[in-house]
Amino acid sequence: MAIDQRSIRYKIVFGLVLAISAVLVFILIKLQLMDPYYSDKAKSITLNQNIIQPSRGLFYDRNGKLLVINYPAYDIYVNYNKISKDLDTNNLCFLLNIPKHKFSELIEKDWSSGKFSKSIPFVMLKNVDATTFLRFQENNFRFPGFSGSLRAIREYPIAHGANFLGYTSEVKKFDIDQNKDVYKLGDYKGEAGIEKKYENYIRGSKGLEFTLRDNLGREVGPYMNGKLDRDAISGSDVHIAIDIELQKLGDSLLMNKVGSIVAIEPASGELLCMNTSPTFDPNLLSINQTRGQAYAYLLRDTLKPLFDRSSQAVYPPGSIFKPILGLIALQEGIINENTPHACSGAYYYKSFSYGCHNHPAPYKLSVALQHSCNSYFFQTFRDFIDQDGSTKPSVGLDKLVKYLTEFGLGRPLFTDVDAEKSGFIPTSDFYTRLYKTNQWRSTYIISVGIGQGELQLTTIQMANLAAIIANKGYYIPPHLVKGFSPNNILIPEIYRTKNYVPVDQKHFKPVIDGMELAVSSGTATLAFHPDLQICGKTGTSQNSRGKDHSVFFAFAPKDNPKIAIAVYVENAGWGGAVAAPIASLMIEKYLKGTILRKELEERMKKKDLISTK
Repeated sequence: MAIDQRSIRYKIVFGLVLAISAVLVFILIKLQLMDPYYSDKAKSITLNQNIIQPSRGLFYDRNGKLLVINYPAYDIYVNYNKISKDLDTNNLCFLLNIPKHKFSELIEKDWSSGKFSKSIPFVMLKNVDATTFLRFQENNFRFPGFSGSLRAIREYPIAHGANFLGYTSEVKKFDIDQNKDVYKLGDYKGEAGIEKKYENYIRGSKGLEFTLRDNLGREVGPYMNGKLDRDAISGSDVHIAIDIELQKLGDSLLMNKVGSIVAIEPASGELLCMNTSPTFDPNLLSINQTRGQAYAYLLRDTLKPLFDRSSQAVYPPGSIFKPILGLIALQEGIINENTPHACSGAYYYKSFSYGCHNHPAPYKLSVALQHSCNSYFFQTFRDFIDQDGSTKPSVGLDKLVKYLTEFGLGRPLFTDVDAEKSGFIPTSDFYTRLYKTNQWRSTYIISVGIGQGELQLTTIQMANLAAIIANKGYYIPPHLVKGFSPNNILIPEIYRTKNYVPVDQKHFKPVIDGMELAVSSGTATLAFHPDLQICGKTGTSQNSRGKDHSVFFAFAPKDNPKIAIAVYVENAGWGGAVAAPIASLMIEKYLKGTILRKELEERMKKKDLISTK
């Protein structure tokens, strides 16, 4: 009897479940198949995902002056597969203010190239003016497949520093393939300078917005009340070590000249200025309708304004190499600070003579530096190279090369300057290949002893040498960036780490004394300032294709130096005539905040070495 009751209850429950299920199925069938309301609703509303572009970080100089900002720019995108067959081309072209014949060029792409896809939106028009964009947005629902987007474009309120600030460009297929989670078609990224070097800090993170649109393309509301939306996060602001007022002065002093200036804060390695001349207004390469024309013009300019002479040009340093050779010779015991060498107006070897100028006898190292005696350093160089005998110059040269490498020469300094060159330090293997024998002698390469021959440095390397002497034996790799905000992100550790050269600190005193004497009463008297205690060294870099190059490096003040600087002016002649006074004016501006030697400043600004070529 109990079994029958359980069976009856089971059948009743099963029947109820079956009945309820049947009712639910019937309701669903009615809603989805018989009632057109929901099917029409699904057809008429689509989910649209909008990417919100973040603002790139702003740039400030070391004193808080704004160097790079963002301004709004508008782009028109097209999704080729969603273009209506009934597209009113005439009306769209009118709204966008473009000729009808150009429309096909804008939307028809080389689909086989892999750069464009018919199913992925791409930029049809860049940098549309605000009035045109607003007119388009008001009528956007009439043109399925087309959409507008707001993005931030770079602008430079102070038109200096194009070489180190860099610029942005639209990403290439390679960029997208390498960073699919970061870049999409139509995005922009840093292409040069700081914009490129610190792209990961500057670009920020994209946001997402999900919206519902009706069949006419009109937004009807957010999806799930915006629960899935994500705000864009702006990139970090960059605080640059450059003093923009010093940069401005450097640009004006190099006007109508070809050359470069690099200044460094010795204790930190921070770059205070990086001038290259000729230069250009960074706004020319901002994203605008005339950018292509501007770039082509700069590219055709025979003076190469796109070429950064401060970090990419390599030159023989001339006599500014003498203090470095002196330091290394002191460390190796080749000379001491009181070592004399004879000079009678030239250095003689067999039937050859190498010129020097008339000056007091170089009875010790500091005096030899004061008067830039070629004979003194020819002999010092030969003694160094031949320290294992005149038939074994490769031993001495390779030892010298090892020292010079520690000084950051012949290799990158690993700065954060984009496209920095290494320069060149000739090795024994190089000369064996050059002379096609290993029987070459120190006299073959004697010009290296005064910074000539095959020796080549960049201006930033020259400035770093001045910083090493100022610091009495160490440097921090020169760098443009001081920090990031918000969150006080630290700069990379390499730019917070001291690199020591293998020269004892005691050996720096006679070299520094000699550099001080060079400015006060030697070859660099045009750089003298009674209140600044400038220590410097002139160089005249020989040029077989024209007038010699004017070179000077220095630091100031002598005690607790605040600035180290190198100036290189092509075809300007003697180092004391142009490079030295320019460096002195830059030092005065940085340490004093203003320049009192107005006559000297105007004379350097007016000196024209381009139109007189």
